[in-house]
Amino acid sequence: MAFSGVSVHFANNSAGIRSSFRLLCCATLALLLACASLAAHSRTVLEFDIDKQPVALADWGDYWVDQQVKLDAAQVANQGGLAWQATPMRGIYPVLPGQALWIRFTVPPAPDSERWLMEIPYPALDRASLYSLDIAGQWIEQRSGDLTPVNQWPTPHRHPLLVVNYNAEHPTHYLLRIENAQGFSAPIRFVSSGYVLRNEQQVSLFLGVYFGLALLGCAIGLVGGFWLRDRAYFYYAACSVLIGLTQAAITGVGGLHLWPNSPDWTDRSLTVLGTWMLAALLLLNATMVSLVQRSRVLNTLVWATVLAGVALSVALGVTDSAIRIPLVVPYLILAPLLMLLVNLWAWRRGDRFGGWLLLSAAPFALSLALAIARYLQWLPLSFVTEQVALASMALQMPTMLVVLVLRSQHRRENRRRIRGLDRVDPSTGLINEQVFAERMTRMIARSGRLKHQGAVLMIDLVNTEQIQRDFGRRAAAELPLRVAERLLSTAREIDSAARLSEQRFGMLVEGPFSAEEAATLGPRIVARCLMPYKGLPEDCVAQVRVAYALVPRQGPTAEIVMERLERRLTGIPPESKRAVYMLPDYK
Repeated sequence: MAFSGVSVHFANNSAGIRSSFRLLCCATLALLLACASLAAHSRTVLEFDIDKQPVALADWGDYWVDQQVKLDAAQVANQGGLAWQATPMRGIYPVLPGQALWIRFTVPPAPDSERWLMEIPYPALDRASLYSLDIAGQWIEQRSGDLTPVNQWPTPHRHPLLVVNYNAEHPTHYLLRIENAQGFSAPIRFVSSGYVLRNEQQVSLFLGVYFGLALLGCAIGLVGGFWLRDRAYFYYAACSVLIGLTQAAITGVGGLHLWPNSPDWTDRSLTVLGTWMLAALLLLNATMVSLVQRSRVLNTLVWATVLAGVALSVALGVTDSAIRIPLVVPYLILAPLLMLLVNLWAWRRGDRFGGWLLLSAAPFALSLALAIARYLQWLPLSFVTEQVALASMALQMPTMLVVLVLRSQHRRENRRRIRGLDRVDPSTGLINEQVFAERMTRMIARSGRLKHQGAVLMIDLVNTEQIQRDFGRRAAAELPLRVAERLLSTAREIDSAARLSEQRFGMLVEGPFSAEEAATLGPRIVARCLMPYKGLPEDCVAQVRVAYALVPRQGPTAEIVMERLERRLTGIPPESKRAVYMLPDYK
């Protein structure tokens, strides 16, 4: 009996335990469902905070892709069974050309103390339409994008800005329709009008500086082209203008200020201007490294690429948006690679500016790779992918201008050297016989006018054949250059040294001189030439003979002095050990 009572009591308790367990499970399930419902509810409702801007849509909305592009806002809102999904955090949507992206979100009730806007920071977007329900139950559309003139946008701006209205008592439901021929991968965020104003002031300052530099580069290029008659400056001016216009198209400044009533050109301007810009940059780089004189094959390839870019720009201007990116992407890859190849080729072949051009073009090529990845939707739209091209251009163009100025300076110096070849010996840098005679004439006239004497020296190198037999042809060919160095080290700034022939040199030493002082000039030159030369054997020294004259006492004209000095050196016996000879007075 006791056992049966215990069994009955245990049975009754077991039933109670099972009932309690069922209640606990039901409560847990209800709690999980409530949490899930609460989580879903919090995901689909936006919360605007004035202190945390911009407010990203993130995964608070739902999106659906209309592959047929047949439904309007009312049909999308009322039709059930659509495969809505949470909006992705990174902002990359699986939208293909010819499809429409629909996004729905809800704005909770709030006091109308601040004007809020939905911002899509994508200036190249074809169409963005924001739908909201009015009191009569009709969907009201706000439209923006490249296919709509900017002057007809609800809020004209560099990129789409659509007004988000509040209701103080009820939530407001919105539908956003996006169409873009290149897909869509941009963040959707909400900002207040005050935030937009502050942000645009900062962006306008940055863009103003950049466009000012572009205009300055254009002006410098035009002035340099006309002043220096260098076509590279004209190419630089064209590049500055095209880069500025391309950046205006990228940032939306062009559609807002330059062509606000031309939606067709707004839609095509980025690809067309970008193609022209790349062609101009390629041509500028090839000109700066003088490719036409150095490699006919590479120059032909550059011009073929430039002409292909011109033809491509015409095709981009008449084709639909859906096929522009497949057309332009190969050129966006080919032109920068060819530019890098040209700069690398010039640098490897000793061009003094090829390395700097290669270094300045590398960031631009990298930024272009990021832009291509962005348009192919491999990367989402962000500050880096949007502004990296602008930053790379801001680095490349000043660098190219500096290189262009240095190049012009070197070209002018080369022209001066070429024009001076008829007055200078190219191997030693000394003046030649013609200039030597002109300066001697002026020195004789000056000495006669000032009543003092100057010295004229003629120096012959006499052991070249012996040096060639003992030390080789290379040492014999180098010996006159070493003699020229010693003469220059002996001469003062007011004196002149000249090379009169292969083995003969001359010097003009400004007076006043006495006969005793002039007698020390020849031995000093002989001693300097007999000193060992760096890089040559110690016995490989120059033996010279010096004949000198005091003018105008020993020659009234340059012709007479030259003739007397030459006759004196020619008449010296080969076996003579004497090295210095003075002319007698002229009678």
